[in-house]
Amino acid sequence: MIYPIFVYGNPVLKKKTSLIKKIGDIDVIKLSKDMFATMKLADGIGLAAPQIGKSLRIFVVDGSSLNDEKMSNFKKVFINPKIIKEDGEEWEFEEGCLSIPLIKERIRRKSIVEVEYYDENWNFHKERFDGMKARIIRHEYDHLDGILFTDYLSSFKRKLIKNKLLRISKGRVDVDYKIFAPNK
Repeated sequence: MIYPIFVYGNPVLKKKTSLIKKIGDIDVIKLSKDMFATMKLADGIGLAAPQIGKSLRIFVVDGSSLNDEKMSNFKKVFINPKIIKEDGEEWEFEEGCLSIPLIKERIRRKSIVEVEYYDENWNFHKERFDGMKARIIRHEYDHLDGILFTDYLSSFKRKLIKNKLLRISKGRVDVDYKIFAPNK
């Protein structure tokens, strides 16, 4: 199933998500497949559950579309992730988001992240990621805590993009994927 992407202004994007129970109502294999399909159709490299209107602690990543050999096999599901440690030098990079289409801003993040998580088969992992992998994980992880990349911008920068964000929240944005705008 392809989901619409919830865009800026939807309350679910600013809400802290709930843990997923191993034994429960959620078929994490089906959900993760649907999230990968939705992300691929939107030409994304990461997608968190709040972006499809679900307040759950799960996100998917797929760096294979990037022209980088290190990213070619970076396709994972992160269920109930927990960042254990962030380390390394901070580096600035231009980030975008499917929930904030057509806006990109330079964001500073640490270069290394250590995370514990479960995959779609409920196998436990504790891994260390660096560079672009760490950045993607950190961006998606933020979604699970109700944080958007625009929250890292200075108040001046936020004022500069205020009208663009308002247009996005009203659904007045031209993208090649279905969106769900709160003020449409």
